[in-house]
Amino acid sequence: MRYHGTVIRPPSEANSFILQVTYGCSHNKCTFCGTYLDKPFRTRPVNEVLEDIRLARRLRPETRRVFLADGNALVLSTSRLVSILDELAAGLTLLERVGIYANARDLLGKSESDLRLLCQKGLGIVYLGLESGSDEVLHSVRKGATAAEMIQAVQKAQAAGMRTSVIAILGIGGPKLSSVHAEETGRAVSAMDPDYFSMLTLMLVPGTELYREWQGGAFQLLDPEAMLLELRQSILHLNGLSHCVFRTNHASNFLPLAGTLSEDKKQLLATLDAALALGRPALRPDAWRGL
Repeated sequence: MRYHGTVIRPPSEANSFILQVTYGCSHNKCTFCGTYLDKPFRTRPVNEVLEDIRLARRLRPETRRVFLADGNALVLSTSRLVSILDELAAGLTLLERVGIYANARDLLGKSESDLRLLCQKGLGIVYLGLESGSDEVLHSVRKGATAAEMIQAVQKAQAAGMRTSVIAILGIGGPKLSSVHAEETGRAVSAMDPDYFSMLTLMLVPGTELYREWQGGAFQLLDPEAMLLELRQSILHLNGLSHCVFRTNHASNFLPLAGTLSEDKKQLLATLDAALALGRPALRPDAWRGL
């Protein structure tokens, strides 16, 4: 398999066959994200994609999961995605699920019938970066979508039969917007009721606009305790979720948490409170954190 530039995937896709079908991100304007700064968006030639699938059939016949990269591969036309999914199904006989990154525009731009077709063809889970439920925060980081649009997008994917995994970022509003970011993120995720919800912790990436804002004093990074307090406030506002699995197992986080929000909310809050009482010794060292 051949890869171009930086390739990322969700933690839950660690054992998946990563198949690049696009390069970069079609939006690529978020002030905090440095993943694709050196990789302009373009569609990967379909013959190369099909060659990699045939190669995987020989080298990884045991493959059960595939993740379609890069940043928002759902931007591809439905017909292009169907041809890729059909080739995967034909070549990998043990295949159980295909996952993909998407943004609100990708999901809202496809018809309900298109999304149902993609689900029937094996596209089983969509990962969406909410980042924040606050429109003020989303505007400040140039996300390119409102919270309402992302809620609608997630609900549309769910109606088509897809599982949804939503990601938000602790600290992205800075001290000034920390409280509204936490509360509105909890409310937005509650409205989405995704299958999975995870929170990352903001780590400033050199070369990004947010990093330059921090260098110039226009943005302040929360300290570890403030990050945990923001996490606690977010969890407090997660209500009415049916079966949502919650994780903070990403390497950027100071404290790994795991549970089902409908059952484990009190225990998650108790674990957070215990860590806050212990202070820095209870947290992951900075040297162990990363993107």
